[in-house]
Amino acid sequence: MKPVAVMMDGNEAAAHVAFRTNEIAAIYPITPSSPMGELADAWSARGETNLWGTVPRIIEMQSEGGAAGAVHGALQTGALTTTFTASQGLLLMLPNMYKIAGELTSTVFHVAARSVAAQALSIFGDHSDVMAARMTGWGMLFAGSVQEVMDFASIAQSATLASRVPMLHVFDGFRTSHEIAKVHRLTDAQLREMIDDELVRAHRDRGLSPDRPFIRGTAQNPDVFFQARESVNPYYLAAPEIVQQTMDRFAKVTGRKYRLFDYVGAPDAKRVLVLMGSGAETVDETVAHMRSRGEKVGVVKVRLYRPFAVQAFLKALPTTVESIAVLDRTKEPGSVGEPLYQDVVTALHEGPWKGKLPHVVGGRYGLSSKEFTPAMVKGVFCLLRKKAPRNHFTVGIHDDVTHTSIEYDPSYTTETAQVMRAVFWGLGSDGTVGANQNTIKIIGERTPNHAQGYFVYDSKKAGARTVSHLRFGPQPIKSAYLIGRANFIGVHQFGFLTRYDVLGCAEDGATVLLNAPYPPDEVWQNLPQTVQQQIVDKCLSVYAIDAYRVANELGLGARINTIMQTCFFAISGVLPRDEAIDMIKQAIRDSYGKRGEIVVRRNFAAVDASLGQLHEIAVRSSADSGIKMPLPVAEHAPTFVREVTGAMIAGSGDGLPVSALPVDGTYPSGTAQWEKRNIAREVPVWDPDTCIQCGKCVLVCPHAVIRGKLLDPRELKTAPDGFLAAKARWRERSDQQYTLQVAVEDCTGCRLCVEICPAKNKQAVGLKAINMEAVEPLREQARQHWQFFSDLPANRPESDLPLAQVKNVQLLDPLFEFSGACAGCGETPYLKLVSQLFGDRSMIANATGCSSIYGGNLPTTPWSVNKEGRGPAWSNSLFEDNAEFGLGMRVTLDKQIEYARELLVRMKSTIGQERVDALLDGMDDIDAQRERVKDLKTRLATDHSPEARDLLGLADRLVRKTVWIVGGDGWAYDIGFGGLDHVLASGRNVNLLVLDTEVYSNTGGQSSKATPLAAVAKYAAAGKPTPKKDLGLMAMGYGNVYVASIAMGAGDTQTVKAILEAESYDGPSLIIAYSHCIAHGIDMTKGLQQQKLAVDSGYWPLYRFDPRRDADGDNPLQLDSKAPSIPLETYAYNENRYRILKQSAPAQAATLMKAAQQVVTDRRRQYEELAEKRTRES
Repeated sequence: MKPVAVMMDGNEAAAHVAFRTNEIAAIYPITPSSPMGELADAWSARGETNLWGTVPRIIEMQSEGGAAGAVHGALQTGALTTTFTASQGLLLMLPNMYKIAGELTSTVFHVAARSVAAQALSIFGDHSDVMAARMTGWGMLFAGSVQEVMDFASIAQSATLASRVPMLHVFDGFRTSHEIAKVHRLTDAQLREMIDDELVRAHRDRGLSPDRPFIRGTAQNPDVFFQARESVNPYYLAAPEIVQQTMDRFAKVTGRKYRLFDYVGAPDAKRVLVLMGSGAETVDETVAHMRSRGEKVGVVKVRLYRPFAVQAFLKALPTTVESIAVLDRTKEPGSVGEPLYQDVVTALHEGPWKGKLPHVVGGRYGLSSKEFTPAMVKGVFCLLRKKAPRNHFTVGIHDDVTHTSIEYDPSYTTETAQVMRAVFWGLGSDGTVGANQNTIKIIGERTPNHAQGYFVYDSKKAGARTVSHLRFGPQPIKSAYLIGRANFIGVHQFGFLTRYDVLGCAEDGATVLLNAPYPPDEVWQNLPQTVQQQIVDKCLSVYAIDAYRVANELGLGARINTIMQTCFFAISGVLPRDEAIDMIKQAIRDSYGKRGEIVVRRNFAAVDASLGQLHEIAVRSSADSGIKMPLPVAEHAPTFVREVTGAMIAGSGDGLPVSALPVDGTYPSGTAQWEKRNIAREVPVWDPDTCIQCGKCVLVCPHAVIRGKLLDPRELKTAPDGFLAAKARWRERSDQQYTLQVAVEDCTGCRLCVEICPAKNKQAVGLKAINMEAVEPLREQARQHWQFFSDLPANRPESDLPLAQVKNVQLLDPLFEFSGACAGCGETPYLKLVSQLFGDRSMIANATGCSSIYGGNLPTTPWSVNKEGRGPAWSNSLFEDNAEFGLGMRVTLDKQIEYARELLVRMKSTIGQERVDALLDGMDDIDAQRERVKDLKTRLATDHSPEARDLLGLADRLVRKTVWIVGGDGWAYDIGFGGLDHVLASGRNVNLLVLDTEVYSNTGGQSSKATPLAAVAKYAAAGKPTPKKDLGLMAMGYGNVYVASIAMGAGDTQTVKAILEAESYDGPSLIIAYSHCIAHGIDMTKGLQQQKLAVDSGYWPLYRFDPRRDADGDNPLQLDSKAPSIPLETYAYNENRYRILKQSAPAQAATLMKAAQQVVTDRRRQYEELAEKRTRES
């Protein structure tokens, strides 16, 4: 059977081979490797088989450590077993990896290599994770392209069976794992030729069995351990030759040839680069370009890094080489040099090298997916021309601190006219990426062209900027870097023209396609002047279409992808127009067929309507626009925000020098206020005459853009024109005015405020006290209104208004604002509420996940400060240790308070007994204690005794602080559950807030133990067959833990009360908060309604378990939600996570739903019995 050329990414290429050559995969989600597990789970759910005709079993574990343990157990029982991981996940596997290698067990782990968190977390690619595994005794095989991922997955599987050395199959995270390229897919017949069944049987025979028992995994003593470690030497000595023989065998099967070290370049090269991974492809391309100009250069691509075969490496080097640069995609602080550099130096000195040894230098490149371009490669080759080239250099950054960076000419390029290069700018929600994935597949699979697609995302979840880079041409594409010179640019969001340099990469004569909200004759005048100048200078052709208008007219909402895709094919001429349209429609049916015929027909209509609305724009001879590019942040922003944050916002962070960045990852709070993203097309507008001032819209706003405030009527005298206010509806504040304002530039247009508003306009049907209107006519005035509103004095409702009422909470300033969370996010309202109630004295330990990414990802962060400069102190450690991390904060606070109190007592003669007593006894009165501490610090400032200086540093700890341990269900129910349980059992005064989306939202929606029975999620493609873990009930078992289950959309007052009670409880508290999510497959504008349905169906009970009630003779458990009033399916089948199984497997869905309903019924009965138990006993 002839191999089929298909378009796929690196993750799918690895999963394709791993699924067919294994029986078991133990998986756990981590970016960027998660799709491999998702694909394997989906194939297993569909009943696809491996090479031996059996369906592989996929099992999700609670952590990567758990996955490694499960793999170890499966291997020890004789199964062909694999896993997929990256970064911290790989680090959690290291202990098992040492064991697996020590027991000479054949397996392959597929790793999408990613940065390990250091001064900050990064999800992007480099080799720091796999380099941490190089001492484990595993073989390490590095792939540099999507085709190589496919091929090396097979070679690794075959070689590990033959050598008994376990293998890490490594490829670069994102750059290779997510690049879509044209590859020759290995057929089952080819894979069968690569696998020796006798070796498979031998592997199985080595498995544990009581029918032929033996002992493995003993504890050894000093008398024999050393000798036993040395006994494996023959296996490692033989492994490189076995891998090479496997490569030779692969060449016979496929025609594609590989060596342990592949040399590409001039046979008489004097300058050679050595590296591995995707960067080698870029060097390969650059070497070809330089050789065509007569340069004697070459590159050694390291394939097998471990075991490092010295003779094979030396044989790969041309004997003429005079200077070598070894490039590592990792940093090892404090070492003599990075790992590959050290290996190359050692190999040259150990091996028999004839003649003078070449001069070797080492350098670092590409950390965290930093670009590595042909210009940088040329710069390294230029470095090697020098008599004394700099060692331990960096390339691709400007190091103005230790001056490691080398210069290069950024204008150097290897791009050729044969390759079409297209760049598309879009929003994460507009379908641009999906359309471009279809485009690249159409071109790659249905034409002779080679094709490559790579997609760049920012870290925002709402309004995320996406930039798609597409290449296609007649020759294989080795360009593992972003497009620098594009001959087509699509701008799918007109607002990007004033925020980013979208035409900076346009080459002369390129074509530009705009999604413009203007008639064709008005497009030019609405372009910024700098954009007009670029169009004129570069002689660009410009086309425009009002894609949003077309989409709205056809019922597609904001999904403009089909429209823009059609226009691209029409303009670019890549394919004949009619042929392109037919292929687009087939892709639409493939992509949207599951959503129903109506969706398919609407998209077909969009294809047909697009070309009639596409217009070429007349380009004038000069730039005459009065529209200027605004600064990325306001001129009055702090210096760091202007110079550093502003550069990152503008997309020019790559140019920041080393000296501009904090050395330890410490950044200022409250920077999100400076990033005015302006992504909403419609924003809420307040109607004061209809408003009842209930505060519900303020409470539920995910991004804190809606705020209420009471003010003195006299303050309105200086208000800008159109500033609205109404008489306050507070009995205690009846002499004041009330205003509600919206930060339109920070709004995401999610509509939750409108959905929750209970006040209906009696004069205008369909309108409420808050309504959505187009943003453009409102923007400038709304900006002035917001500035005036922000400058007004802060309210202090806690002085005389009960904070247990939603109406009063709205008057508290949020200290969590304008995050990058999804529009309509179900998590952020809870965080905002905590910040309103306790933010000025909170310390927050945040587990890695959605909440840490929208809460602490550059360029801007939402945790803010009040007018006094106080606010939440926030930090993130890891995914798996957040509860322990937060406990460490609490223990430290307790010790610091204890020491401060001891110092007060010691210094009572100096400070005064009365003041000391007041400080010791007054910690619960926050405002009064702050005044006392202020006075104390004034007195201590002039006392230079050691005790006074120590107390001065600890004085603020005398104001009671509150510790919040925050994370999602993946952390709380799975990877961090052990730590969470330990912290609950500790009795310490911490508050744990679980933002329960019932999936791993941040990694794409994989199943967790919080995922409900019958729901479909990634890693549970056939529907989850087991019930949701009842975390709250487990915590209640301790008896001394405050536990609450809340859902803001179903009980906002209960939510506020629970959070207040939890914080006031002197002990551990656990709050489990229902958080609707895009992963549920819902219209996010209906998220709050879904929360209410979840409660009404009995699926999500509202309760509070307060141990303090027991002392009063009351039952600690209060059920706050009524008995179910609707069946579970009424709630469930509003969500695609349940509905999808009903559509694809209705019988299975019915069985699971019946079981899920029984779980709900049984749990309600159990809770009612617990709530009534004390009454019956009395």
